[in-house]
Amino acid sequence: MTEKPIPSRPGRGAVQGRLAEILRVDHAGELGAVHIYRGQQAVLGRARGKERIAGQLAEMEGHEQVHLSRMEALLNERRVRPTLLAPLWRAAGFALGAGTALMGEKAAHACTEAVETVIEEHYSGQIAELAGSEPALVAELSQFRDDELAHRDLAIEEGAREAPAYPLLALVIQAGCRAAIKVSEKI
Repeated sequence: MTEKPIPSRPGRGAVQGRLAEILRVDHAGELGAVHIYRGQQAVLGRARGKERIAGQLAEMEGHEQVHLSRMEALLNERRVRPTLLAPLWRAAGFALGAGTALMGEKAAHACTEAVETVIEEHYSGQIAELAGSEPALVAELSQFRDDELAHRDLAIEEGAREAPAYPLLALVIQAGCRAAIKVSEKI
């Protein structure tokens, strides 16, 4: 399900205000993603026999770090402040990553699938919203979305849906992601 584009708000500065929200929330999401993977690696990266998943997690974190670096540059270029909740998202991301990794590899993959599903929907909505006004940004967001889809697909291939209590786990993680998106746009 793709988010519906938010109609333009009337008034002076409305377009810039909306773009600031988009950049702020995308930065927050990439920050959270980096820390989710770091939390997962803190648990699985040192475990004997987990070299394969540790490598996958490191590679996905690397992609998210590229996204985060670009979002940081965009915030600076566009003079947009990051979310004030960044310290919370760092801690929450790490805790979510470590917590799901402690539940096992399948739960770690279920976390990735749940998060990346929401992020793909979110990016797709932004791409549709910005298509006529920000072609360069749309191209970057499209690449980021495609990277997130690759992470989601890998998680599914690795057994995300076989995690203990998968439906509940996915539902809770996705609800948390959607709430974080709404809050990070504004704060």
